[in-house]
Amino acid sequence: MSLLINAVVREQDMLVAVDGEVDVSNAPELREALDEALAHAAGLEGHHVCIDLSQVPYIDSTGIGVLVGTVHRGEDQGVTVSVERPQRNVARVLGLLGLDAELDVRSAAQ
Repeated sequence: MSLLINAVVREQDMLVAVDGEVDVSNAPELREALDEALAHAAGLEGHHVCIDLSQVPYIDSTGIGVLVGTVHRGEDQGVTVSVERPQRNVARVLGLLGLDAELDVRSAAQ
């Protein structure tokens, strides 16, 4: 399954919607898209990137590493990053790894 990534400017931030399984084969593509979003968000009033994982049924350790790296690069650039609406199994893995707070994981209700 291929990975689809759509980045759009919202009112004061960037939304990066990811669709598909994230694994070692396509993690570099995700990293590139997130780096572009960070650069763009640095010029926006909100200085924020939201990564929507609602259409990601699976993410491996390489993909999780991309998310963590994006948060750290964002901090260096003055941009905050959040992960929005992860599917239950993805949210569970992030929680088991203790990454909820670091990735600012937000459910659909937030």
